[in-house]
Amino acid sequence: MAKNLDKIRNIGICAHIDAGKTTVTERVLYFAGRTYKIGEVHDGTAVMDYLEEEQQRGITITSAATTLSWNDHTVNLIDTPGHVDFTIEVERSLRVLDGAVAVFCGVGGVEAQSETVWHQADRYNVPRICFVNKMDRMGADFDMVVGEIASRLSGNPVCLQIPMGAGDDYRGQIDLIKRKAYFYDKTEMATDIRIEDIPAEYADDAELARHDMIEKLAEFDDSPLLEKYLADEGEKITESEIVAAVRAGCLTRKVHPVLCGSALKHIGVRPLLDAVVSYLPSPHEVTDIVGHESLKSDKQVTRKSDPSEPFSALVFKVISDSHGDLNFIRVYSGTLKAGTRVLNSTQDKKENLSRIWEMHAKQRNPRDEATAGDIVAVVGLRNSLTGDTLCDPKAPIILERLDLPEPVISMSIEPRTNADKQILINALDTLRREDPSFQYSYDSESGQTIISGMGELHLEVIKHKMVRDLGLEIRVGKPRVSYKETILGSAEAEGQFIRQIGGRGQYAEVKLRVEAFTPAGEEDPIVFIDETKGGPISSHYIPFVREGVMDAATSGFLAGYPMLNVKVTLLDGKEHPVDSSDLAFEQAGVMAFNAAVEKAKPVFLEPIMKLTVTTPDEYFGSVSGDLAARRAVITNQEMRGKYRVLTAEVPLAEMFGYTTQVRSLSQGRASATMEPYSYAPAPSQVTEQLLRYV
Repeated sequence: MAKNLDKIRNIGICAHIDAGKTTVTERVLYFAGRTYKIGEVHDGTAVMDYLEEEQQRGITITSAATTLSWNDHTVNLIDTPGHVDFTIEVERSLRVLDGAVAVFCGVGGVEAQSETVWHQADRYNVPRICFVNKMDRMGADFDMVVGEIASRLSGNPVCLQIPMGAGDDYRGQIDLIKRKAYFYDKTEMATDIRIEDIPAEYADDAELARHDMIEKLAEFDDSPLLEKYLADEGEKITESEIVAAVRAGCLTRKVHPVLCGSALKHIGVRPLLDAVVSYLPSPHEVTDIVGHESLKSDKQVTRKSDPSEPFSALVFKVISDSHGDLNFIRVYSGTLKAGTRVLNSTQDKKENLSRIWEMHAKQRNPRDEATAGDIVAVVGLRNSLTGDTLCDPKAPIILERLDLPEPVISMSIEPRTNADKQILINALDTLRREDPSFQYSYDSESGQTIISGMGELHLEVIKHKMVRDLGLEIRVGKPRVSYKETILGSAEAEGQFIRQIGGRGQYAEVKLRVEAFTPAGEEDPIVFIDETKGGPISSHYIPFVREGVMDAATSGFLAGYPMLNVKVTLLDGKEHPVDSSDLAFEQAGVMAFNAAVEKAKPVFLEPIMKLTVTTPDEYFGSVSGDLAARRAVITNQEMRGKYRVLTAEVPLAEMFGYTTQVRSLSQGRASATMEPYSYAPAPSQVTEQLLRYV
């Protein structure tokens, strides 16, 4: 039976840590009949947080997928982490989703990771619904959160609901479209919503909020709603016209509908599900997916979200287990049947896909086929990694890959016995396949294996996986910062690779200019430009000069750290009709680059973190003094009730163990979050310390 794509919603739930994403998801599963008992994050029983590490810590570490039904619609839902160390999980989820629910804490408002996930959704053009959660908590302020969505996220929040009360007085919400009040019995689990007339004490506020809603929608709507609004016929605007205007604004990302509730108390979850199917797009309503014909071709290929189109899908997550890799894919076009042979066009390898699973967290339900719009897991792929494209071998297409973040922290790791060395390498390979933001390398000078990731928690979780899940006994060093290198000036230099030892020799001369530059948008951190005139070097050799330059930039100049923000221009060169070779020009490129960098004021770059600290006002002095000692620059501070929120830029090297310290300074009442922000030249004392080990 053909599937109706208009009845499919592919959504993610994302937000800052502790805003209540997983709690919202657990209630959604319950009300949709997907589970019969509500799991709680604080009890370690949440269905979507099924890893032992997640249950022990009470946080989401890996994104989990499930499928449910609501109002005759199929909803493929992904619950994502909120901690910045696991931002790759949000990145790869948003890459394949059509819509998202952004959850905000009614007390905390727009927090650090809220901004990160919002901008990730902007990058992938994902329409959003906003849900202001925890309205039953003391200090909840709905208007503040709505204001911050506009001011800090540059969103266009349109309130479809307003709360009745807040904190202990929170009673429910008012639906501005239907002009009705929703009440909930707090003493009963998942009781029915009581829909009543708006209480008299909220009538004026509701009418004012409704007027604001219609006014905002009219700005972006060309339907009868705009005509009636301009004709001052607001009372004649129908419910269906408002719903159509909200949907149109949401799909074009010009409007961000806002709802409210308390997931922990089961308040507002069912209206949120109604909004998901009413306002977020179906696979039919998103832009046709565009890719390239092959890695070597710039020719664009388009696929419509249609089961009859040639098959195409993107691998966005890999989980390894004892039975082989489980690959999560988003099917963009066509139909995929179990037992099919497909092409991994990214790697130009054919794969046998044996089984298809519909996932519910860690549970698997078999399926015979998957069609356009589906998010499923498949078994049988041997070579496919996150970001690879699967397609019909007769109709190749390569879809855009994921943007992977650069690791900012490293530590050494080694097995306790030589017998475990190969087991460790296999384990690291497995973890690298599962998590593209995790990297490892072998330091030939020290003989150590170095693992790198997005933060202390990220590496700690990696370590625990190896010890607990893989049974490895390992020793780890202290976390250390992943520095980078760059140049502050510009310089020119030549590189000559001339070897003559009987017979055919090696000959290449290259002249380069290096200069500091700032990448724009998606531009690479190292840019290579050919400005040779008159053909002093054959066009065949120029890619090898570039390869030599890129290898040298990756290896660094001062202490082996990769280089950033360098523009390299090939100015001139010489070749020999007999002795020149690919290798000679590659080596000449390395020599010219290193010689030019030496004259262009090379410096170390240290990662700078964006830090947000929320502290009771009485501890502000202690917290800010401690930050000053850590070379932090406070960029903003504001009061939220009795709490002061500090935003600062601070070197990562100064922040190891900071969470424990800030709690100690505030008797456990302050909290802090940080995320990678930028790189900045390291001060002289840091430079001296780094060069001491070269």
